[in-house]
Amino acid sequence: MLRSLEIRDMLIIDRLDLGFRPGLNVLTGETGAGKSILLDCLGFVLGWKGRVPAVRAGAGQGEVTAVFDLPAGHPAHEVLAEAGLPGGDELILRRTASADGRSAAFVNDRRASAPVLQALAEGLVELHGQHDDRGLLNPRGHRALLDTAAGAETDLAAVRAAWGRRAAAARALDAARAALAAAAAEEDFLRHAVTELDRLNPEPGEEAALDAERRLMQAAERIRADIARAAQALGPEGAEALMGDALRWLGGAADRAEGHLDAPIGALERALTELGEAAQGVERCLEALSFDPHRLEAVEERLFAIRALARKHGVLADDLGGFAGGLRDRLAALDAGAQGIAAHEATLAEAEAGYASAAAALTARRRAAAAALDAAMAAELAPLKMERAVFATVVDPGEPGPDGADAVSFRVATNPGAPAGPLNRIASGGELSRFLLALKVCLARGSDSLVLIFDEIDRGVGGATADAVGRRLARLAEGAQVLVVTHSPQVAARGAHHWRVEKRVKGGETRSTVVALDEAERVDEIARMLAGERVTEAAQQAARELLQG
Repeated sequence: MLRSLEIRDMLIIDRLDLGFRPGLNVLTGETGAGKSILLDCLGFVLGWKGRVPAVRAGAGQGEVTAVFDLPAGHPAHEVLAEAGLPGGDELILRRTASADGRSAAFVNDRRASAPVLQALAEGLVELHGQHDDRGLLNPRGHRALLDTAAGAETDLAAVRAAWGRRAAAARALDAARAALAAAAAEEDFLRHAVTELDRLNPEPGEEAALDAERRLMQAAERIRADIARAAQALGPEGAEALMGDALRWLGGAADRAEGHLDAPIGALERALTELGEAAQGVERCLEALSFDPHRLEAVEERLFAIRALARKHGVLADDLGGFAGGLRDRLAALDAGAQGIAAHEATLAEAEAGYASAAAALTARRRAAAAALDAAMAAELAPLKMERAVFATVVDPGEPGPDGADAVSFRVATNPGAPAGPLNRIASGGELSRFLLALKVCLARGSDSLVLIFDEIDRGVGGATADAVGRRLARLAEGAQVLVVTHSPQVAARGAHHWRVEKRVKGGETRSTVVALDEAERVDEIARMLAGERVTEAAQQAARELLQG
């Protein structure tokens, strides 16, 4: 609910404080008194495009503040949370304008952007009038309005969930097809690479082992001659023979040496043992350095093949086995690709069938709601002196999407046999006002959180028709706060609260103000609306009768 509106230094308003109440609030006044200024100021603080009134002449800055009550569950709470703005059960919107055209917006005393202001406004106020392009006249919103009237929340949720499953299945199929196409494009490479790797079958650590073996064989010829000479020097024709001779000679003399040769003889015996072990080790080395030249060729061929494959595929030699496994997996996916695509296609077909079923149920609910809305509109239009007009809610096949596969539009024909068309193209100004009012009455479900503003929606009607307009506005106000700018006494008489917009000249300057009217003042104001400038007793009596209902 809009609780208050404060305006400072805007156009011809210097200071104005308005306190609004629940129910039907009516604003009346002579033409040019400033009623449109109030709506412009309200639109300015709500961030509506095209609603930027000028700062009052002589003032450096103008300001508009609107205070709303926010019940629990109001959509504005979510907007505030997403924007990181303070919340609560009260929402204070403030917007300033400087004389040079700059403006600033504040939400609960925190600076806010225009998009945040506009998002808040969507859930706070709904304006209806002959130039309404934000609400009922906007065809893009007709489907959502019909869904609200139909109570289609459950069906709509089912369609959105089915659309999500359908979209996910379509993405999975596209991804599988893309992967298969990519794999098919490299099929020849994959098969050749796998065959080449399988034929070589490199093992982890094999490259290092082959390299060591190759280096050993390359060095063998260079060191083998020295090792062979050493073996000869150590063997029976070398040191072993000499040491053996020395041992025999010392052994023959030991009996006559009185024990002096025992230690040398023991040392020689030990040396001969060590010499034998050394000779055996050298022999083993010689055997190890003996190699088949063909073996060196084979080792080098395999070593070079492993290294070439590693360079070719950009991996380490020890990783060739794992790399080959990855290629085999891609080949397996390619070979199983057709079967996988078929599975994804089956999943998508199932999801599409689910979506089609859910969308069909939503279409059926919409068509039933459309028929009920058309019947309700016919009942509403008759008291508004439009019994010959035809209102039709058209539900046509549309582009499938998360909200179903229907295109919804409100169309009217003002006379029998006349072609039907969009509301804002077919109806005249007065007819359009009545169509909008009737439509709002029929679509009032779920609008109790909105402040409804009707800007001279009764223009061009009078008498019984104006009374019918007033009754419907009063009915709307039973479940919501309604503000009406009106020139119709029949409508004004239905208000629960009445304000008069006045223009006054003081000190040579024109100012606009708003006065709350008591019961007696309401009689005078409605009498003025009935009689004009000269209010008669008859006009006052007629005003009392209108107020009594």
